[in-house]
Amino acid sequence: MGEYDAVVVGAGPNGLAAAITLARAGHSVLVIEAKATIGGGARTAELTLPGFRHDICSAIHPLGLGSPFMASLPLDRFGVEWIQPDLPLAHPLDDGTAIGLHRSFDATADSIGRDGGAWRALLGPLAADWDKLAPTLLGPHPFSPHLLALARFGVPGLLPANLLPRLFFREERARALFAGLAAHSFLDFDQPFSSAFGLVLGILGHRVGWPVPKGGSQSIVDGMAQYLRELGGDIVCGWEVDSLDELPKSRVKLLDVTPRQFLGLAGNRLPAGYRRGLAGYRYGPGVFKIDYALSAPVPWQAEECRRAGTVHVGGTLAEIAASERATNRGELSEHPYVLVAQQSLFDPSRAPAGKHTLWAYCHVPHGSTADRTEAIESQIARFAPGFRETILARSARNTRAIHAYNPNYIGGDIGGGVQDIRQLWTRPLLRWPPYSTPLPGVFLCSSSTPPGGGVHGMCGFHAARVAHAFMD
Repeated sequence: MGEYDAVVVGAGPNGLAAAITLARAGHSVLVIEAKATIGGGARTAELTLPGFRHDICSAIHPLGLGSPFMASLPLDRFGVEWIQPDLPLAHPLDDGTAIGLHRSFDATADSIGRDGGAWRALLGPLAADWDKLAPTLLGPHPFSPHLLALARFGVPGLLPANLLPRLFFREERARALFAGLAAHSFLDFDQPFSSAFGLVLGILGHRVGWPVPKGGSQSIVDGMAQYLRELGGDIVCGWEVDSLDELPKSRVKLLDVTPRQFLGLAGNRLPAGYRRGLAGYRYGPGVFKIDYALSAPVPWQAEECRRAGTVHVGGTLAEIAASERATNRGELSEHPYVLVAQQSLFDPSRAPAGKHTLWAYCHVPHGSTADRTEAIESQIARFAPGFRETILARSARNTRAIHAYNPNYIGGDIGGGVQDIRQLWTRPLLRWPPYSTPLPGVFLCSSSTPPGGGVHGMCGFHAARVAHAFMD
């Protein structure tokens, strides 16, 4: 192949973000993807029955709308359409009711009850400050010129997720709602900084919603790819890169891979100390994922759940904390916290007329091969009696299947590594800039770099800016 200014390995959201950023700067770019299709964690396919389109990994995209990089893309020109569910999120409880996270603070406060004012007091100023917070929270370092806004976020965000809800809320409804948000972190709730994830997702729920892309998450990366080609970039699929030596000649190389894969690609080129550092990079818990074809919508007891794009199934703060603690100790929770997405309620293109899809996963220990089908279905049926009778077909994947689907998902870890306070802005190692490597012109741009996991493109964007400066 010809010579390029930049070669990007991996056509997930971050690899495409890096390529787009460099192409916008006038550089010639080639993206190489190992799989037959682009997408990484944003692919959509028929996994169960004909006509049922399932998001294989990412499904709900608050960061898609909240990301400064994604907001800069003209994706609407390429058919990307965001659908806002009636209700971003619902969290059912055993009394048959549910708490709803609405776009409106007033409606959310009404759903929460006595702690509604405390919820507004905690999250309202943060939602108003999102434009000031986003460059730092989705950036390469924890520094910001907006010190007051960062302090408003940082003081509660540093708290463990077991502590913040008990300090701010008096009753179980608000505590449970926050616990469901914080559990997206995959962290033990006793760890500092585990509350930060709950705050970010709560902020985005009020600020931009939790939308679904029409037709599936694949539409996001398809739109990004079309834009890249419009900018003059090239994409090649079906090329699994085994060594940096096989890449076409270029001024820079950007790798949308995790540290373990980089070690394989670079071989003995890397200094011994750097290799040891990457070998010690910590990967987190995995997921057990099920996609369902349903004959009808899930028969939730609570009306809020029947209107929500996302449902957090896990019960109380104590139950969710116990589930996450077990997972981080390498144990299986008897009553796991389950994330559920109901895209077809709001996007009829996902299933045949009158039928529905359902997307669900629970957290499991890293590399677990346990079958969690019964545990997931029991949790859903706990709040939706009759759920099992709606199942037409299911497609389940344990951590090995998740890893086989995407080599970046080491041991089923869909976040590219543990995202605790010790390994967030220092991922993959304590180095400035974090995207650089000891190899001149070789940069990392995956979710194993700041700011971590999510379909936001910010890892690729920041890495590309560093690579652009190197070429200058």
